[in-house]
Amino acid sequence: MRQLLVRIAMKLGVYKWCVDVDTNLRERRIARAFRKYGLETCVAAFQQNEHIDEIAMHPDHKAEAKTLLSSDRFPKVRYWIDGGKERWESSLHAIEVIADAVNGSMAKSSINCKSSLVQSSIKDGVNVLIHDCARPFVSQEIITNTCRALETHEAVTVAVPVTDTLYQVNDKGLIMDIPPRTLFRRAQTPQAFRLSILRQAFDGLLQSPSRHITDDVGVVRTFVPATDIFLVDGSESNKKITYKEDIE
Repeated sequence: MRQLLVRIAMKLGVYKWCVDVDTNLRERRIARAFRKYGLETCVAAFQQNEHIDEIAMHPDHKAEAKTLLSSDRFPKVRYWIDGGKERWESSLHAIEVIADAVNGSMAKSSINCKSSLVQSSIKDGVNVLIHDCARPFVSQEIITNTCRALETHEAVTVAVPVTDTLYQVNDKGLIMDIPPRTLFRRAQTPQAFRLSILRQAFDGLLQSPSRHITDDVGVVRTFVPATDIFLVDGSESNKKITYKEDIE
C-alpha cells in the first residue's frame, strides 16, 4: 500500500488569549510571556515528531514569531502564510501555498481567495494537519495517532468524550430535549486530511453563498459528505487556551 504521509503541513491558528486594552500592565506582560511560551511549546511538539515533514504557519505577531522560531531551532518551519479575516480564509491560504509548494512553484506573492482550487494541478500523496496554537500542549501520542490514521482514512480529527449533561434549547431559553451525551464528542485539533479532499471541500465552500462554518472538519462534512471522518482520541491536557483563567 502506498504510504501517503509524504508531506505534512501545519497551520497555527490565531492565538486568542483575550486581554482587554484597559487591562493592567502586569496582565499584559503575562499575556505576552505566555504567547511566546505557547508558540514555542506548540511548534516544538510538531518539530520533534518524526511524522511531520514541513510546517506552514500564519501566526499573529508574525515578526515576533519569525524571530522566536529561528530556522536553526525549528528547521521544519518552511512557510509563513497571511491569515484571513475568517478561519476558512486562513485555511484556504494554507491550502493554496501548500499546493504551490507541492507543484514546485512558490511564484504567487498573494493568494486569491476567490479562485477555484479544482483548477490547481496537485500531486498525490500529500496530507495536511491543521492545528490551533491555542492548544499548545498537544501530545506526541495525539500527533502520531493522527498521522497514522491518515494511512487508512481521508479525513481525521481529534475529540474527547462529553462528560457534562447537554441541553437542547429553543430561542426562548426553554429546554426541548436532553440528548444522550454518549453520542457527542468535544472537538480538538489537529484536524487532518488528504490535500485532495481539502481542495474539493473548499472549492465547494467558495461556490456556496453561506460560509458560516466553524472548523475545517465542518467544511469537509458539508461539501464532501461522502467522506468518512475518523475520530482519534484526544486528551483533557490538549485544552484550548482562550482566556487567562484557562492557565490558572
